[in-house]
Amino acid sequence: MVVLKGRGRRYALLMAARDSDYVKKLYGGYLNVFVDAFGDDGDRWDLFRVVDGEFPEAGELDAYDGFVVSGSPYDAYGNDLWIVRLCLLLRRLNDMGKKVLGICFGHQVLCRALGGKVGRACNGWDIGVRQVTMVDNLPSCGFLEHLGEMPDKFMIMECHQDEVWEVPIGADVIAFSEKTGVEMFSIGDNILGIQGHPEYTHDILYNLIDRLVNNSNIDSDFASEARKTLEAAEPHRKLLEKMCKSFLKWR
Repeated sequence: MVVLKGRGRRYALLMAARDSDYVKKLYGGYLNVFVDAFGDDGDRWDLFRVVDGEFPEAGELDAYDGFVVSGSPYDAYGNDLWIVRLCLLLRRLNDMGKKVLGICFGHQVLCRALGGKVGRACNGWDIGVRQVTMVDNLPSCGFLEHLGEMPDKFMIMECHQDEVWEVPIGADVIAFSEKTGVEMFSIGDNILGIQGHPEYTHDILYNLIDRLVNNSNIDSDFASEARKTLEAAEPHRKLLEKMCKSFLKWR
């Protein structure tokens, strides 16, 4: 649990990955990475390691103002017990009208849980910094209107080999990229999925690329090209953090 100074809102991080040695050493764990990106003074953040079967109790859910589902090396379309259980929880949170923000795997599993389709990315791995384009005629989203003027295009860090194929009924695609058709989707003002990683720092992604090479998930040439995108373009982290905070906090 992390409690920032003052009194504010309460959030739960549903952690779908295990902390890497690097993140534990440099940041004390992914919880701190998310709190640094999305937290404000007065917030309380609780950690539930859903990847290890640790879930909030049903009676606790109403106490939270919002939930964030992290990225993961697992497939959102898999049938591991914890993934199936997570889908059930996400459906319940949606029925309750709770704010749920899904990041990468979280974006995909949120889509699956609510009736959409996910699978292997048609264009293969996407790693590095990618330009994302907001759709024309954005749907009415209070959190976007509260945010103010939103640029048509922005840069975000990506690291995924799966993607959303089809959003749930009632959902709106709000952003896409050259490589991925559904970079962001929303359902009203309580569901937001983001394929990229607004919480990542450069060093976290560099380390992740190195681990993917060492584990033979990607080859060294692909890794080199991914690193070049990190050197050539700067992600709009502040803008994305502001967007996520606006989503989580706007009522």
